[in-house]
Amino acid sequence: MALSIFDYSIIGFYFVFVLGIGYYLKNSIKTSEDFFLSGRSIPAWITGLAFIAANLGALEVMGMVANSTKYGILTAHFYWLGAIPAMAFVGVFMMPFYYGSKARSVPEYLKLRFDEKTRGFNAISFAVLTLLMSGINMYAMGIIFKLLLGWSFHFSVLVSAAIVLLYVFYGGLTSSIYNEVIQFLLIVFGLFPLSYLGLRKVGGWDKLVERLPDNFVHLWSTLGSAAKNPMGIEWFGMIFGLGFVLSFGYWCTDFLVIQRGLASKDLNAARRTPLIGAFPKMIFPLFVVLPGMIAVLVIPEFKSVIPTLLKTGHVPTTINYNMALPLMMKHFMPTGLLGLGLTALLASFMSGMAGNVTAFNTVWTFDIYQSYIKPDMPDKHYIWMGKMATVFGVLVSIGLTYIVMYFNNLMDYMQLLFSFFNAPLFATFLLGMFWKKTTSDGAFWGLVSGTGAAAIHYFFIFKTGVIHYGSEMSANFYGAIIAWLVCFFTTIIISYFTKPKEDSEMVGLVYSLTTSENKKNIPLYLKPSFLAGIVLFATLIVNIIFW
Repeated sequence: MALSIFDYSIIGFYFVFVLGIGYYLKNSIKTSEDFFLSGRSIPAWITGLAFIAANLGALEVMGMVANSTKYGILTAHFYWLGAIPAMAFVGVFMMPFYYGSKARSVPEYLKLRFDEKTRGFNAISFAVLTLLMSGINMYAMGIIFKLLLGWSFHFSVLVSAAIVLLYVFYGGLTSSIYNEVIQFLLIVFGLFPLSYLGLRKVGGWDKLVERLPDNFVHLWSTLGSAAKNPMGIEWFGMIFGLGFVLSFGYWCTDFLVIQRGLASKDLNAARRTPLIGAFPKMIFPLFVVLPGMIAVLVIPEFKSVIPTLLKTGHVPTTINYNMALPLMMKHFMPTGLLGLGLTALLASFMSGMAGNVTAFNTVWTFDIYQSYIKPDMPDKHYIWMGKMATVFGVLVSIGLTYIVMYFNNLMDYMQLLFSFFNAPLFATFLLGMFWKKTTSDGAFWGLVSGTGAAAIHYFFIFKTGVIHYGSEMSANFYGAIIAWLVCFFTTIIISYFTKPKEDSEMVGLVYSLTTSENKKNIPLYLKPSFLAGIVLFATLIVNIIFW
C-alpha cells in the first residue's frame, strides 16, 4: 500500500518524539532507584495509564485481533473475566505488600517473604519470560511493516529494537512510563477508526450479529459444553483457567505491570494504579475484539472460518490468524489515516517491548547480578549494569522473535508461556501472602513442581497426542490449572513438614501480620475499595449485556 508524505510524517514525528523524551530525561537519572523505579515519584493517573499501556503490546492489539478472528466474542473474556477482577484484587489486597515492603521487584518480595533460592528461581524464569514476550512484540511489528510498507521483516525488527533500546537506555523506567502514556492515547485514536469503518461496512452491530453464528457472538450462553463454541472450552475451564489462574497469575505477580505501581509517589497512589488502568481496559474490546469479528466477514483470507465452524464445530487451524489486523488495516484505512494507524501499532509494539525490557533489566540487575555476581558495589555501577542489561535484553529479544513463526495465533503462544511461568507463581503468592505457615521450602518446591507439571502437560498434548482439547487455547487454560494445583498442594504439603519463619520476620509481608494504614483523610472517590467496587459492578453489567 502506498503511503503519502503525511503518513510518513506522522511516523517520523513519533520516532523523534519518543527518542526526545528519553534524551531529555537522561540528566534526571542519578541513582539506581531513579533508573529502575523512577524514584517512586510518579502520580497515580500516569502510573495507572502506564500500567495498562505496558500490557498494550502485541498481546493486546495484534494478538487479540487474531484471537477474536479465531474465537469470536469469547476473546472479550480476556478483559471482562481475565483482567478486571484480578486488577481490582491486586490494587486492593496485594499492592500494599509490594509497595510497603519496599521491594524493588517481585523476586525481591519472594526473598523477603521466603528465601534466596525462591527468589533466584523466580528471577531466572521471569527473565526468560520477559525476553520471550519482547520477541513477540518485535515479530508482530515486523510482519505489520512488511505487509503494509514493504519493508524487510528483518529491517523492521532492527528499527523497532534500536528505538526502544535508545529511549530505555537513556531514560530508564521514567522514559518508558511517559512514553507508555503517549502510546496509550495513540493506540486509542489510531485503532478506533478501524472499528468504526469495519462496523459501518457490515451494516452495524445488529447486522454483524445476524451474519455470525450464535457461538461467535455470545459470551456465556455457549459455554455449557466444549463442543458448542469455537474455543472448545466449557464454563469451568474458562472461569478457573482464565478467570482465576491465568488472570490473577499475570496481573498479580508479573513484575512488568507491578513495576508501574512501585513507581508511584505513595502507597495509596500505588493501590489506585491498577484500578485506574481497569477503566480503559474495560472498553478495549471495542478496539481489538470487534475488528477480528468483522474480519471473518470482509477479508477473503478468513472467509472459510464461519463455514468451517458451522460444518465441523471447529475453526480452521491452517489459517494464519496473526494477519487479521494488518489485512484489516490494508482493507479499510485510506492514505492519511493509515499513517495514524501504523503509528498506533508502532506505539503498541514498542510499548510492550519497552515494558518487558525495563522489567528484565531491573530483575537482572537487582535479583541476579547484585545478589549472586557482584554484591556491595557502588550505586553507579548498578546503573551501568542496568543499561548493559538493556542492550543485552534487546539483542536476545531479536533472536527470540523467530520462535513466534511456529504459532498461527500470538495469543495461543502467550497463554502457553503464562501457563508455564505465571500460573504456579500465583499459587505461591496466594499462600505466601495469606497463610503465614507457608514455608520457604514449600514455596520453592511448589514453584519447581508447578512449572514442571506445565511442561509435562505440554509434552503430552503436542508431542504424544495422548491428551486432546477443543483448541490450543483450551489446552493452555487447563495447563495453567494443572500447574496451579500442583504448586498449590505441593506447597501446602511440604509446609506442614517444614518450619515457617517467625512472625516477627513476616510483618508487612503477610496479610494477618500487616496493620492497615489509616485512610480517614482520603476522599471516598480516591479509596481503592470504592474504585474497585465501581469497576467490578460495571464489568458485571457488560457480561450480562453480552451473555
